Amino acid sequence: MNQKTKGVICIICSAFCFSMMNVFVRLSGDIPSIEKSFFRNLVAAAFALIILLKNQESFRWKPGNFKFLLLRSVTGTIGILGNFYAVDHLVMADATMLSKMSPFFGVIFSALFLKEKCKPAQGFAVFFAFVGSLFIVKPTFSNTDLFASLIGFIGGMAAGAAYTTVRHLGLRGEPGPRIVFFFSVFSCVSVVPYLIFDYHPLSTSQLLMLLMAGLCAAGGQFSITAAYRYAPAREISIYDYSQILFGAVTGYLIFNQIPDGYSIIGYIIILSMALLMFIYNNRQHQKELAEQAAQEQA
Repeated sequence: MNQKTKGVICIICSAFCFSMMNVFVRLSGDIPSIEKSFFRNLVAAAFALIILLKNQESFRWKPGNFKFLLLRSVTGTIGILGNFYAVDHLVMADATMLSKMSPFFGVIFSALFLKEKCKPAQGFAVFFAFVGSLFIVKPTFSNTDLFASLIGFIGGMAAGAAYTTVRHLGLRGEPGPRIVFFFSVFSCVSVVPYLIFDYHPLSTSQLLMLLMAGLCAAGGQFSITAAYRYAPAREISIYDYSQILFGAVTGYLIFNQIPDGYSIIGYIIILSMALLMFIYNNRQHQKELAEQAAQEQA
């Protein structure tokens, strides 16, 4: 099995884990999204702590990285809260697709803050992905799920900002487990005041569902980390959208949910744009390799 095949398998496993995380979040019942995010991040923090201790890494961030860790944590927390709220109030496939807007927002934020040039093909894909999201959000007053759709959309946007910050921290030499640990602890601590004043007692089954959601989230995080260790994003990122398929299947089988026609049109547009970016990134890479080979021969 070559490295790319391993990467594809890992990223599909990650998509399945994150899809099951959403299932367990919804199965946990009528609990505030903030409370659900606390337990999800508590499990993630425990896993990150174990890895840091196992690798004997310092808990002290590198000089100058604190503000970026804080930004990643704030945007990541907003992203999780938005996703969980959408999962609780929308068709599973809709909530999943809105969260998958994050790569397109990542292109925008990378151009704005990391000064990475946005190519015309990328701009085209981002624009039409936004158009596709409108078919899912359906911004009309007759849409009773409009608020939840907007929250899910904002969650996807915040996740895009978080991933951009993670990329910047990686370039600055900050290890992944420390980023995850800082983010998870921050997310837990930031919602404690809310839990103190409005804590909803959990039944045993609800606690079990939330712990399972945390375990699935940890599995998804480790799988996607392994995937990008085996192969670069340009070769395997498109397979992450298999989470849409998992979300649609589990939504139908477990919650008897069927997306409407407008949402399906939105899925097709966004997936097409994701495929366009995937093909474009691979062609650009091949072009760069050819130019590099020509320079070496010269």
